[in-house]
Amino acid sequence: MNDVYQSALILGLAASGEAAARLLLAENTRVQIIDENRNDEMLRRAEPLERLGAKIAAGSSAIPAGDYDICIISPGLKPASPLLKEVKERGIPLLSEFELGWTRAKCPVVAVTGSNGKSTLVKLCAETMQAAGLKAFAAGNYGPPVSRIVLDHPEADWLVIEVSSFQLETIRNFHPVVAVLLNVFPNHLDRHGDLCNYAGLKARLFARMTSNDRAIVNANNLAEISRMLGGSLPLLSFGLSSEADYFFRKNSVYLRSSGQKIKFENTIFANEVLGLTAAAAVAVMDSCRVSFSFLERAARNFQPLPHRMELIGVRNGVRFIDDSKATNAAALLAALKMVPGKVRLIAGGLPKHESYAPAGPLLAEKARAIYLIGQAAGEMEAAWKNIVPCNVCGTLEKAMAGAWRHAIPGDTILLSPACASFDQFRNFEERGNRFRQLFDSLEGVSDLK
Repeated sequence: MNDVYQSALILGLAASGEAAARLLLAENTRVQIIDENRNDEMLRRAEPLERLGAKIAAGSSAIPAGDYDICIISPGLKPASPLLKEVKERGIPLLSEFELGWTRAKCPVVAVTGSNGKSTLVKLCAETMQAAGLKAFAAGNYGPPVSRIVLDHPEADWLVIEVSSFQLETIRNFHPVVAVLLNVFPNHLDRHGDLCNYAGLKARLFARMTSNDRAIVNANNLAEISRMLGGSLPLLSFGLSSEADYFFRKNSVYLRSSGQKIKFENTIFANEVLGLTAAAAVAVMDSCRVSFSFLERAARNFQPLPHRMELIGVRNGVRFIDDSKATNAAALLAALKMVPGKVRLIAGGLPKHESYAPAGPLLAEKARAIYLIGQAAGEMEAAWKNIVPCNVCGTLEKAMAGAWRHAIPGDTILLSPACASFDQFRNFEERGNRFRQLFDSLEGVSDLK
């Protein structure tokens, strides 16, 4: 039975906070919302919630007196937040918005976590289920918040939820019937401390699963995750080796148990980078008993998400690819492997406390030159200057100008920053959109020196 809350505190009024508030208000819960910010977007969200009975303290760093049965926290709220500190001191139980939504779901759930590629896998799985005639919805970090989906679509057959490490920090009873760990690379170490702690958070996705469920793990992480779980949970693997339960080879995915072959020729998954995503999707569909024919169809029709290896155009024989979502070094390496020919790389931004040296050998092979922006420019130059010509440009505008000035037909100008965007942009979407704007006005860009 779901917990019934008489009163709830919600920290943060972004999309997830708004969804949680609407769900709880529909259950006649007294809702108090606190947000340390006070801006137009937050006030726009606040007005209809206040009409529904919520109390909202905008621009506040203090929690009103009184008792609360639960505190729903925004995934963007930093652990050091004074608000969060006070909640813990007052002994108010914490819950992520996605887990609140899950407790109200009337259908089984597929959960996906990992460092890179989560949204692509979630989208592919949801679209495959929809092709099979199921009422399946993507939710979480990709798609609407889970609380909104369960409120608006109680008839759903499946939820496919993208779960971040931030959300896994406060996981309590979350129990998906199918769960996938796509990969583990250094990411968000400024928040999580080190790679071991980060991997441990990812492993929490499987904490409540049993042998009746399907836990799917990248073969590269299989031993570590099994050890973290004490070896108690059977794990299925996917990878590039034929030793994995589901493996990608020559544009197809094979089931080791039966030798069955699922074809991905002439799709964006026909390479070893996204082929791993395809192998994970085969494992999910096998677990959910959805015919592979629907997966093959969904893969053929798949439209990549914006800012993820998105070809935005070709000018004078030079290709321009927006991979602004590549916010860590592993994503940069994946991008370099996927681009044919030589690359003029635009990289940099807000660093994530990881080494850039491992990218050196592939850069030496693939990159003609590198154009560096943001706070990480100096660190990246130090790591790569003896391998590939590096140009410290500072801004995306100057980097684009330099790359375009030097480019020759056959080159690819690739924005794959390997960094967060927050030093110069609101988010990776704004960074990618600016890259597209610069492409659209290349003649003007050439004057930016």
